[in-house]
Amino acid sequence: MNKYIIATIKEWNINEYYRSAYKNHKNWYLVTDTKKLTIAYLKSIKPKYIFFPHWSKKVNSKIIKNYECVCFHETDLPYGRGGSPIQNLILRNHKKTVITALKMTDELDAGPIYLKKTLKLNGNAQQVYERASKKVFKMINIIVKKKIMPIAQKGKVVKFKRRKPKQSILSKKTKSLSELYNHIRMLDAKTYPTAFIKHGNLRIEFKKAKINSKSINANVCIKIN
Repeated sequence: MNKYIIATIKEWNINEYYRSAYKNHKNWYLVTDTKKLTIAYLKSIKPKYIFFPHWSKKVNSKIIKNYECVCFHETDLPYGRGGSPIQNLILRNHKKTVITALKMTDELDAGPIYLKKTLKLNGNAQQVYERASKKVFKMINIIVKKKIMPIAQKGKVVKFKRRKPKQSILSKKTKSLSELYNHIRMLDAKTYPTAFIKHGNLRIEFKKAKINSKSINANVCIKIN
């Protein structure tokens, strides 16, 4: 019997695993601690695939070379290789994207592709990630059942840069309400650095933004630095 591992650190993927049929199968394993994913642990299981819906940490090169590791990236690769794909797409005014399932290699987001599925980018980041999680688990099922062979990437490579927490501050150069709205919503997800402004020793954070033709309404949290 083949065995499979799903390795993820994000709550929405963990919740999706427990909603799935995999939790009742003895040949499926969930890893949520980056320290647990060791060569010794993998040797004890001998997985056919290791799926990485969201890991946010470089995987040991020995693991990549000795196991079939599949990660999921929310861009139409090779467009958008690199960090913070959802945020970079929203900043570029994309309304939709695709989730790419690809075989991991030592070069970031450069491996051959198993399949792609469309993903809408409306709503805040939390909603986008939750939608993506549902699609990722369906993709996992397809890869396992159909035994899809990955195909090398084709097209022009466009790279994204991973955003830093300090970039969450709202810019004084913002030119439109839609630009402001996108900035707030793209960061509105658990564990992500919330959009904010500084006023003296105050940090004013914004979540759950809604936009109309004249204004944006949002929840505000004020902290003292």
